[in-house]
Amino acid sequence: MRLRTFSFCLYALIVLTGHVSPALGQVNTPAVANTGTSTAADLEADELDSPDIQPDISIDLWERIRRGFGMQDLQIDLVQDRERWYAQRPDYIQRMTARSSKYLYHIVEELERRNMPSELALLPFIESAFNPQAVSSARASGMWQFMPRTGKDFDLKQNAFRDDRRDVLASTRAALDYLQKLHAMFGDWHLALAAYNWGEGNVSKSITRNQRQGAPVAYTELRMPAETRLYVPKLQAMKNVVANPQALGVTLPSIPNHPYFQAVRLPRDMDVALIARLAEVPVDDFKALNPSAHRPVMLAAGTPRILLPWDNAEIFQRNTDKYAGRLASWTAWVAPKTMKVSEAAQRVGMSEEELRSINKIPPRMLIKAGSALLVPRSSKQVADVSTKVADNGQLTLTPEQVLRKQWIKARKGDTLALVAKRYKVSVDQLAQWNNLSKSTQLKNGQKLMLMVSGKARKSVAGGGRHKHRKTAH
Repeated sequence: MRLRTFSFCLYALIVLTGHVSPALGQVNTPAVANTGTSTAADLEADELDSPDIQPDISIDLWERIRRGFGMQDLQIDLVQDRERWYAQRPDYIQRMTARSSKYLYHIVEELERRNMPSELALLPFIESAFNPQAVSSARASGMWQFMPRTGKDFDLKQNAFRDDRRDVLASTRAALDYLQKLHAMFGDWHLALAAYNWGEGNVSKSITRNQRQGAPVAYTELRMPAETRLYVPKLQAMKNVVANPQALGVTLPSIPNHPYFQAVRLPRDMDVALIARLAEVPVDDFKALNPSAHRPVMLAAGTPRILLPWDNAEIFQRNTDKYAGRLASWTAWVAPKTMKVSEAAQRVGMSEEELRSINKIPPRMLIKAGSALLVPRSSKQVADVSTKVADNGQLTLTPEQVLRKQWIKARKGDTLALVAKRYKVSVDQLAQWNNLSKSTQLKNGQKLMLMVSGKARKSVAGGGRHKHRKTAH
């Protein structure tokens, strides 16, 4: 806490005096910083999208948001209903705003840079209660609640090692891109927000329906699901809470008008626990700023920058410079063929249970060829995971076939090789199933056991009779 206070005072002194500290870089360093370096020794905080004008540190972030309000107020009964709902839940407001304090400054910066209404900074309160790990029943994920397909449309990577729908910087960029697109389509922020929740196609159809009937096409006049009907009133109610908390009996915790985090270049693949230790932050705090990191290791080729609390970026740099130990205990392995989990585990030197757990593989599934899995990194391995795998690796599974016993009879002159070819199995498998050597001579009518899937049982039996009739004929 003492370090954060010192850093904030130093920041204020820089703003007021115009003095530039070499450790902090430019005077106008914004919410995040990026590095252009590739080695631990050169890790530095650098600016990202620096604003031309420094924020006014004499006000808190709530006041800055109030000053940027730009949307027309919605005045309907549903707004008052939502206001009462928030006012009656002070603990919920406290939890939400506490979470938001990590991300709000960056969102406000981005909105101002794009000249967008600051009310939109409150949208994650409605979408996810500012929980970047939130997942809806419809599979929407992250602080801005992107569906998988929409996330891909806005270049949010979703692979075996990260989900950018949860990434603070990437998801905010995508959400504001999407909102700008919707506003350009509909020319109205209320309709744009309805489309963000319900889909642009549905809003367009509802507008067209009203136009055909000669009815108004404002947000309040459209037919829409109850969730969308409440969506904008919820945001308006949250805006009213921020605009005048005292009038609603709400207390908002003060959030400094100051960057909470910086972006720092990740020089190599590194374990999450090690990053947190070198940055001297709790692992949970690190994950809160880097929620796309849902694995125990971060791959530099796929996640070139990490977010750290403002005061801890320099600590991470200093400690990383001195650290001489192992950086990553995990790496990626690409399955060369479709195989059982047990076989894959044996190949990479893990127990089947551990491989399933770390890669979230459910029972009765096969790993398909080309799948990327997280596995232990050997002490001799020097190279980091490639960009191709780190940025695009997918884990693809397919259901295991349940094999059942099927008894057949050998024909005159049959060998194991002939039987195996007839029933499309390997000689090794056939010999193993029947505890025979591959050179065993078969007797006419000798019973042999096949292990086949349930779907294949009829074809095996039927195919055998068909072949037999054809040979006899």
